[in-house]
Amino acid sequence: MRVIVIGGLGNFGARICRRLAMEPGLELVATGRKPVSGSTFFGPLSAITTAPLDIDSPRLQSQLADLRPQLVIHCAGPYQGQDYRVALAACAVGAHYLDLSDGRDFVADFRANVHTAASAAGVLAVSGASTLPGLSTAVVDQLSAGWARLDSVQVAIAPGQQAPRGEATIKAVFGYAGQGFKRWHNGRWATVHGWQNLRRFSFEGIGQRWGAACDVPDLELFPARYPGVREVSFHAALELRIQHLGLWLVAALRRVGLPLPIAQHAARLNRWANVLLDRFGSDLGGMRVRLKGVGADGRGVECTWQLTAPGGNGPEIPCMATVLLACKLARGQLHQTGAMACMGLLTLDEFAPEFARWGFAQRVEHTVT
Repeated sequence: MRVIVIGGLGNFGARICRRLAMEPGLELVATGRKPVSGSTFFGPLSAITTAPLDIDSPRLQSQLADLRPQLVIHCAGPYQGQDYRVALAACAVGAHYLDLSDGRDFVADFRANVHTAASAAGVLAVSGASTLPGLSTAVVDQLSAGWARLDSVQVAIAPGQQAPRGEATIKAVFGYAGQGFKRWHNGRWATVHGWQNLRRFSFEGIGQRWGAACDVPDLELFPARYPGVREVSFHAALELRIQHLGLWLVAALRRVGLPLPIAQHAARLNRWANVLLDRFGSDLGGMRVRLKGVGADGRGVECTWQLTAPGGNGPEIPCMATVLLACKLARGQLHQTGAMACMGLLTLDEFAPEFARWGFAQRVEHTVT
């Protein structure tokens, strides 16, 4: 299978390229806005080739057609504010499509905008093939299987300070600081604000961290996927409190109407963080999903799943759903066509070999009341 990775020279795209290069039968082409030699970027022994591609070019579809893709992986975020030109171009040239979008509206509206084109082309187009909702859905599905009722879903991600950060991720983080968005609370929609709603979280092997509310696809998708759920929340738990304080302050100033266009300075701020703050953090990150509900026996149940990611390898987690789906497509194990968010296409058990590959540890705790 010939795979074109758009943004393949970026933080997540390069990781996906390197991982898929381990799989037999895949021909990988990493694209970027500027031409770079594959042997220079990925190493002289790498079989990954490179090509220039600009997703904002009016010739995107023809440029993509020239690359003869069978699968297009879109890693060129941030996805907030993007349209669906990449997915539609992939469908137009008869290629499957995957993206790592963490943009709430982008993922939630993906099917409505792409399904007709994907179905007509006979291809599968999947958005959010990443931590959220790709991995988070797999966790919730497995942990709540057999329950009589699922009442609440609480997701928190705790990145290690020293783990590499992409500029697109930083732009997305800054983009919704202080912005109001809806989350499902007590069975109805309530407004919260980005990088506010601070709460304390405990992570096994990591310790206590403050977490702040972030706008993610799960907040929109989970109330519909899990009928009867009354609470869905997501928080990002940064390692250094000074960063949380800074983002909280920026968010608070935006809420009172002060325009702070910090997203345009994402690259510079990321460099400052690397120089000034990384020395005070660690390379240990993690993810936690806590569910509450009623078990099949009618008793209350609480279940907490945690993933611990050492060695600065936490950024591999957002890549795993795309890697797994690409491999399944190459092996002919996915027969669906049309467009959808990444829910129900992967099981938690399918992630386990990837966790083991990077030395990640899973832990599950059940409490019955």
